Amino acid sequence: MALLDLANPHRFLALARAFIPTLALIAAVLLALGLVLGFRAPPDYQQGETVRIMFIHVPAAWIALGAYSLMAISTLGTLVWRHPLADVAAKAAAPIGAAFCLLCLVTGALWGRPMWGAYWVWDARLTSVLVLFLIYLGILALWRAIEDPGQAGRAVAILTLVGFLNVPIIKFSVDWWNTLHQPASVFRAGGPTIHPALLTPLVITAAGFGALFLALHLAAMRNEILRRRVRSLRLIAAADVEAR
Repeated sequence: MALLDLANPHRFLALARAFIPTLALIAAVLLALGLVLGFRAPPDYQQGETVRIMFIHVPAAWIALGAYSLMAISTLGTLVWRHPLADVAAKAAAPIGAAFCLLCLVTGALWGRPMWGAYWVWDARLTSVLVLFLIYLGILALWRAIEDPGQAGRAVAILTLVGFLNVPIIKFSVDWWNTLHQPASVFRAGGPTIHPALLTPLVITAAGFGALFLALHLAAMRNEILRRRVRSLRLIAAADVEAR
């Protein structure tokens, strides 16, 4: 199926109806398996049992960044290609990405307390992720501030693209500045530095989080399409009443 075929809301709704239950089931299985393997994994020689927070914290961070990247691509679809579902995809991803970003911050604080002696430090990586969360909140507020979906989509598209400058800052902050946060240990040129006993449940849990995000995103897009249909019907009904 071509990408343009999904511009038809009827086809997209049929696709979402078919994929949401499957993705939800895959997410449940992968998350359960990943967490079981995570609790069975040996403790880290430096971090001890607290390393298990990684199985939630790291995938949440990846999804938060991935969701924002998806929003940036979608906003390009709004501004450049005028894809009918582009702003729907961006709007649906925003609250989900914000939730994962908050989960990343909370679990990071819980992980940082025994490691650094404080729940929060103004570290470059932590601060830039906090900025990302604030950008998410600003985008959600802007969506609610403008009633017309078309106008809101264009305004949010500009804010999203400007905010995307923060994504590479988050990624490379540990390389550009002297930071307490550990450098990349999974996606790196020399290969992962994590022991396979810890890497395997991490990858499985991350895949489960990814499937969960896709299921939630498709469901949110479906709800947004139906919400806009109801809004259009109400406007038509109101116009008919005024015409009479």
